[in-house]
Amino acid sequence: MTSPQGPSNNTIKGPNEPSRNAGGGGGLPPNLPDPVIEPRSRWIPSLVWVIPLIAALIGIALVVKSVSGRGPTITISFVSAEGLETGKTKVKYKDVDVGTVKEITLSKDHSRVLVDVQLTKVAEDFAVKDTRFWVVRPRVAASGVTGLGTLLSGAYIGVDAGKSKEDETHFVGLETPPAVTGDQKGRQFTLQGESLGSIDIGSPIYYRRVQVGQVVGFSLDKDGTGVTMQVFVNAPYDQYVGTNSRWWHASGVDLRLDASGFKLNTQSLATVVLGGIAFQTPPNQEPGQQAPDNMTFRLGSDEQDAMRDPDGQPIRVVMNFNQSLRGLSVGAPIDFRGILLGSVTGIGIEYDPKTRTFQMPVTMNIYPDRLGKRFRDSVPRQNTVAGQELLQKLVSNGLRGQLRTGNLLTGQLYVALDVFPKAAKVTVDATADPLELPTVPNTLDELQLQVADIAKKLDKIPFDDIGNNLNSALKNANDLFNQLGTQVVPEARDTLTAARKTFGEAQSTLQQDSPLQSDVHQALQELTRTLQSLNALADYLERHPESLVRGKPGDKP
Repeated sequence: MTSPQGPSNNTIKGPNEPSRNAGGGGGLPPNLPDPVIEPRSRWIPSLVWVIPLIAALIGIALVVKSVSGRGPTITISFVSAEGLETGKTKVKYKDVDVGTVKEITLSKDHSRVLVDVQLTKVAEDFAVKDTRFWVVRPRVAASGVTGLGTLLSGAYIGVDAGKSKEDETHFVGLETPPAVTGDQKGRQFTLQGESLGSIDIGSPIYYRRVQVGQVVGFSLDKDGTGVTMQVFVNAPYDQYVGTNSRWWHASGVDLRLDASGFKLNTQSLATVVLGGIAFQTPPNQEPGQQAPDNMTFRLGSDEQDAMRDPDGQPIRVVMNFNQSLRGLSVGAPIDFRGILLGSVTGIGIEYDPKTRTFQMPVTMNIYPDRLGKRFRDSVPRQNTVAGQELLQKLVSNGLRGQLRTGNLLTGQLYVALDVFPKAAKVTVDATADPLELPTVPNTLDELQLQVADIAKKLDKIPFDDIGNNLNSALKNANDLFNQLGTQVVPEARDTLTAARKTFGEAQSTLQQDSPLQSDVHQALQELTRTLQSLNALADYLERHPESLVRGKPGDKP
């Protein structure tokens, strides 16, 4: 028979006869037994199950690939999660993706942000102790502007691969990118200075005005007396850093006025604004051996300070002045005949109840080694008996401190240490700390004291009484001169005129041959002499009328 779905493939067999095809002609013969249907065996599965199986195999393969290509999971803590997004923010090393941010949470004390990062398989060696992470975003620093590419792509986490062999999964992220990464070639050095100045992370390092490195870090000393800086010099310039290299602040403008005129010295315009550090071998020395990594150097305040020979141990000295210290400041130089021996470290004031006066103590550090190698070799140590005897001898010969004007325009003072042979003899305690040295006033102060003394003496002179007495004497003299001019002089002139007239008449009456001629002639001579005397007297009285009252000068009473 025929099935609704088409001819059947079943075989119908009788009880004692061979099988026949049930699909043959018209219907089945009557009185035949029911056929037995046996299905064909199926050993090949249906194609419907092949597709899910293939899909399952592909999924398993992807899971295996994902698990096999996944690196360790690490946690990085930051102060802020600015710019970070779960599932989007990438971790990059040299602009290659090495991980993805999985989750961002807060720490238990809410002080920091914990960022869980899934590293890739190729970055599994980044999970070591000295690896550094930071967020790359637009920043403006002393070294320039960085991270501008993140304005479009968004922030990402930068990584500097460490070299440690110790595994680590928890890291503290940097708030600023490191100035030097681990793959940069060069060497790092340590500088110790008195102040940071205008130095910042990323400030340039110069060698002969060529930028060769940068500042990578700084910290304040534990005792608070200085600053320690870490600098990095790139290869191959690190070969120029020797054991005798000198380092100094190259910030700002160094303007000097000396016998040669004005001198302007600076590294570059960038250092004037941003600051910088320079190093070089002293001009009078050969380059030393190449400095090892992390060697410590002293950082001078300027090139002159850095190039000066080592100072050695300073001597603490105090000098008491009894004059104004206006113009003297901390840091003022201590000068010995043009050689800078030290600087002022403190200025104070003290009252002496015995003398009821004020003294101005000035403390300073003096470096005797700056007086030269021969002086260092010939002078005994400070704390020895020979050193104390030498100090006593120098003071007895006139070693004194003196304030002098260093700049007439600004009125700045400095302390001059010199030998004054005419200074008063004093003794010092060579064992005291700080050592007290005697002082002498400067020449300007001495001149001011002398002028003040003269002014005091002049002030004691009674100029008002002298003026009044002189005015009265001049008035009396004027009255006397008027009296002489109106009374004595006219009468004297009349007498002379009458005498001359009488002598003329007498001479005319005498004859030449008269016996009295000789007598008369003699009398005339006497009268002539008398007239001459009277004439001289009249002239003298006319010129010196006061002689009528006081007499002729030189006459004794």
